Amino acid sequence: MDTPIRILICGGGNGAHTISALASSRPNVEVNVLTLFADEALRWKTALGDDHIVIKAHYSDGTQGEIRGKPRLITNDPAEAMKDVDVVFFVVPAFAHKQYFEAIQNYINNDTIIVGMPGQAGFEFQALSSMKRPGHSAILSLDSMPWACRIVEFGRNVEILGFKDILGPSVIAGTGNYKLPPLQYVQRILGEKPNLQPVDNYLAVSLMADACVHPPMMYGRWKDWDGTPLSEKPLFYQGVDEIQEDLLSKVSDEIVATAKAIQQQRPELDMSTVIHLFDWYKKYYPDQISDKSSLRSCMVTNKAYNGLVYPMKSVDGGFVPDFGYRYTSEDIPFGLVVMKGIAECAGVKTPTMDIIIEWAQKKLGKEYIVGSTLSGRDVGSSRAPQAFGFKTLHDLCSVL
Repeated sequence: MDTPIRILICGGGNGAHTISALASSRPNVEVNVLTLFADEALRWKTALGDDHIVIKAHYSDGTQGEIRGKPRLITNDPAEAMKDVDVVFFVVPAFAHKQYFEAIQNYINNDTIIVGMPGQAGFEFQALSSMKRPGHSAILSLDSMPWACRIVEFGRNVEILGFKDILGPSVIAGTGNYKLPPLQYVQRILGEKPNLQPVDNYLAVSLMADACVHPPMMYGRWKDWDGTPLSEKPLFYQGVDEIQEDLLSKVSDEIVATAKAIQQQRPELDMSTVIHLFDWYKKYYPDQISDKSSLRSCMVTNKAYNGLVYPMKSVDGGFVPDFGYRYTSEDIPFGLVVMKGIAECAGVKTPTMDIIIEWAQKKLGKEYIVGSTLSGRDVGSSRAPQAFGFKTLHDLCSVL
């Protein structure tokens, strides 16, 4: 019989809805949900009532299925949410991680397992900084969401558009006593797919975060936009053009160069899981992509991306880009800026990243880079390693 476990899901969005239903459908798994956003917990409980959350799942073989699950608790009370919890899943945007860590940090002990889903770059720095005690929890960080998903009806119905086949989580071993090895907890919750294949270290996951995709896409699409509203929302991944493909490839080249520099300086670290984005798509979406001939074709023909559009705002005359959406507001300070920071620690130049960050920080009213260095006034509000006092590769390796 499976070991009984209780997990906490932090968040109330698409991913939180999905994993709340998925996890609570598993035998001997109890699910608590903590959402701190306004009255979201009450709205969710009211919408769900005595029913189950229903997931409509699309599988890679073309079939569909239904998954039903019901959390035992949905609350905005951190003390109630953390009672007897074995594993905490952070399924909120990276900018909200700090708020949730501060809410639950008095109830975390060394036997608690912390999971970022996805952790996004710099998750480990923030997690460790919240633990003000001898020892620390085990910390896992997924390099991406396990699926593409969306809420169909708040509190009640969710759709999984596609499952990733594999994910590469990092694991920082904790000092507690765990009922199961930490990675087994997460695999048990997710099920057969994606298969979790742990990477050697957290730096590899930070460099492979999803945030290396969204900012180049946004920059490539909107850098020359003249402000004229569009009549419809353009496709995001499936609308990628050759300019965006080139930007994505160059950013990926800089990330791979950073990984190689780290391994050259620290041969004991295996950075081989940091691969080019083109190879990443072929590896992680083998069944969903119908044309694997180029990076662009991998994105355009990916069934998991069907119908996904750019974040837009409605205005008189049509739609304009939403630069406050997470593709910039989150994926710059908690993504590309972190990767840039790791590259600086490893002594690697990042000219394409620099161009994108400089464009995005103007849209956000922030300053992260000045010239080609992370020396702007807002670095401290990012999750760059420099914001936590890490300035060299030796510093980065001290938490391994």
